Amino acid sequence: MPPKEADEGFPRQAAASDEPLRATASTSSVSGLAGDARCHLPLKGKAFENEPTPASPDAWCLMPDAYPLNVLYYDDALLVCEKPVNCLSEPGAGANLPALAADWLRARGENPEVRTVHRLDKAVGGLMVLARTQKAAASLIDQIAARTAEKEYLAVLRGVPAEDEATLEDLLFHDSRTNKTFVVTRPRKGVRDAKLSYRVVGRTGTPEQPLTLVRVKLHTGRTHQIRAQFSHRGLPLLGDIRYGSKAAHGPALFSCRLAFDHPETGKRMAFELTPTGEPWEGFD
Repeated sequence: MPPKEADEGFPRQAAASDEPLRATASTSSVSGLAGDARCHLPLKGKAFENEPTPASPDAWCLMPDAYPLNVLYYDDALLVCEKPVNCLSEPGAGANLPALAADWLRARGENPEVRTVHRLDKAVGGLMVLARTQKAAASLIDQIAARTAEKEYLAVLRGVPAEDEATLEDLLFHDSRTNKTFVVTRPRKGVRDAKLSYRVVGRTGTPEQPLTLVRVKLHTGRTHQIRAQFSHRGLPLLGDIRYGSKAAHGPALFSCRLAFDHPETGKRMAFELTPTGEPWEGFD
């Protein structure tokens, strides 16, 4: 199928190539695509640059209707986009990503059916992949379960970690009654292992109130894992009052990278997205 022209306000479709893909923009990138192109056509894929987001001190906690849906890539099998903050990652009452994605596809004459294959907390924004077929959903879910899919995050910590780079391993228990996750010391019913790696990428704040920007790679995907593991070490995420932060803006946590094998072609695809505005800027 020949590539379609993109809608007004989006760049035109770039030509497909058999070369390994890489697409970059000021705040997003896609690899697994071609040369400097911003799209790849394993089927009829498209990738788009970010649309502007409001420049506000509290930009990370605006409601979803303040954001256009930022779609980085889609084809017949999947769609990769940015989940807005305060938007559910699964179907539900109120703003939810499957409904936003379905509306986005429907407006372009596409089949609007999408399936959620992983989750982000409602208060967390960033990259998510949605499946458009049952086969794609099964493949992506299997990759996540086998830990071959990669997920990385940016987080702002209140405080300074003891090490600039480390791996954290804990046992976690999620209390469904309070919707809170706790680090525990021994296995029992409902307790699951949790592992993440982080590295410091920036610092700001004052000696009395230091802030640290870290990049986190998840090796397991537990409910509130990043929030709970750092909070347990006296490093709550900025704005995460549930886990010990002082100001309730919602946690300063952003899904910045996804990598997985395309369900149809098997080609490795990687997507990166850098958040802008507060609280992500001003770090050394």
